[in-house]
Amino acid sequence: DHADSMGAAGRYGQGDTQWMTAGKGVQHSEMFPLVFEDKPNPIELFQVWLNLPAKNKMVEPHFAMLWNEQTPVATVKDESGHTTQVKVVAGTYHTPSGEVISPLAPPPDSWAADANNDVAIWIVDLEPNASWTLPAASAGLNRTLYFFEGESGTFDGLKVAVQEAYVVDSQSAVDIHNTGSKARFLLLQGRPISEPVQQHGPFVMNTRQELQQAFYDYQQTQFGGWPWQASDQTHGNDKGRFAKYADGKVEEPDTV
Repeated sequence: DHADSMGAAGRYGQGDTQWMTAGKGVQHSEMFPLVFEDKPNPIELFQVWLNLPAKNKMVEPHFAMLWNEQTPVATVKDESGHTTQVKVVAGTYHTPSGEVISPLAPPPDSWAADANNDVAIWIVDLEPNASWTLPAASAGLNRTLYFFEGESGTFDGLKVAVQEAYVVDSQSAVDIHNTGSKARFLLLQGRPISEPVQQHGPFVMNTRQELQQAFYDYQQTQFGGWPWQASDQTHGNDKGRFAKYADGKVEEPDTV
């Protein structure tokens, strides 16, 4: 469950992506209530921090929900007929057949909003014995594959282990083969911003002086204050997935 100082709120899960741009400052709470009393409440998530360039550090905060049902997924079969699915959260994927899989739009001031930055966030599922090639991309990108579920596999013939991260050359394609049970990988890719970084707790700026100003701003304004009854706000057990935006608009996955 999401709640923030802009007045936005939401409940996400089942493959959704919540994307928030902190910009000049926002308070937010992410809680994971046990909404089901008659069955397990499993959770697996990735919290990905994507920096902003200096020129965008003070933009207005932004909250968006990218529903699983609207997030594009490409299905690719290898020469043996085994299937790989590529879920495209950010960054365009060109399939071997030439199909172009474009993501939902990221927040407008995100580093991912400019295609020249080559940001990619893909979740890749390979069925047992499936092979798939991660296409080559531009030079100079940071590119990491996280093998987060499965048993065993190979990258270009070299063995890789589950629960490990692998930094790969962005200019080179990578032939991935799953040699165990269903395997899942997270691809994170992007062009470096190449600016100084200063970080303290949840605050990320370019200089120590900017960090001190951010501390002061928070002390003085609480980034708009907290409009909710509790600091660990949840939305009750009877609600499904939803997003309520700062302008009052409410949406659910089946109404988008």
